[in-house]
Amino acid sequence: MGMKLSKFNFDLPDELLAEYPTALRDESRLMVLNRKEQTIEHKMFKDLINYFEEDDVLVLNNTKVFPARLFGNKEKTGARIEVFLLRELNTETRLWDVLVDPARKIRIGNKLYFGDDESLVAEVIDNTTSRGRTLRFLYDGPYDEFRKKLTELGETPLPKYIKRDVEPEDKERYQTIFAKNEGAVAAPTAGLHFSKHLLKRLEIKGVNFAEVTLHVGLGTFSNVEVEDLSKHKMDSEEIHINKLAENLINTGIREKRRICAVGTTAMRVLESSVSSNGTLNAYDGWTNKFVFPPYDFSIANMMVTNFHTPKSTLLMMAAAFGGYDFIREAYDIAVKEKYRFYTYGDAMLII
Repeated sequence: MGMKLSKFNFDLPDELLAEYPTALRDESRLMVLNRKEQTIEHKMFKDLINYFEEDDVLVLNNTKVFPARLFGNKEKTGARIEVFLLRELNTETRLWDVLVDPARKIRIGNKLYFGDDESLVAEVIDNTTSRGRTLRFLYDGPYDEFRKKLTELGETPLPKYIKRDVEPEDKERYQTIFAKNEGAVAAPTAGLHFSKHLLKRLEIKGVNFAEVTLHVGLGTFSNVEVEDLSKHKMDSEEIHINKLAENLINTGIREKRRICAVGTTAMRVLESSVSSNGTLNAYDGWTNKFVFPPYDFSIANMMVTNFHTPKSTLLMMAAAFGGYDFIREAYDIAVKEKYRFYTYGDAMLII
């Protein structure tokens, strides 16, 4: 049996789960792990610039979060139901995979009404998983009007651990400043630390930005239910690598530059489309890549990532890249030094 789930458990005090972002994006803390020297430094995120030179490459996930959380009322009973949009299955028939809460109250054939004027109606047409459903939205207008309606009625889908209500600033802060391609139900959180000012300084220094896309679905956050990690199956998520990103990254490989994946999602994109000679291929499709130790990375030689929760696939990838023992040591220090964990938390740079 290979690597076990129980090896990724640790005690994380509730007060270290970040409920709010820092006042300024690039003023979160940054723990820097040097794998070769086995050293750990404590910095601010804006100090990241000191670890890069001209022609190094930062790989950014430019996915954009859409307001995926809707609140509706069930026909007849009027019960309040939360609907979390996961994936659009068919644009013509307005078919979506969703999660519903409370799930036990929803059956096939039930209708849900959204908005004060109940102008959006959905019908449950399938029970796909224990918590999931397939909904058909009954909307007569053109598609762009339907999408506008979803955006209007939807809320920023903050993770469940954040117990407070969504606030106006979340709309901006739960989105990277380089977000372009809408399709994620969760933010690629390592990217949230970059401010316009920091990106400008990196650009002036001559660092190249290679943009890739992974539309973050719940697969990234799904609980691992098996002790033997080789038996865990990731949900598929949509990815895109264009020719420009392919060229920037392959030039960086050829010239032996630093290539830094910003976040586990960017790293998964890179590892999902590697050629036999260790370069990156442009690609449009899906990935269910699951990275856990031991693992040989092909493209990136640096990584920015947040501090993750126990037993998460995100922590497993960080441990694969940084080395299991070194990451465990870093996490022990992070808890002791009260680093902030999870979505709005602090960051780690592994070099």
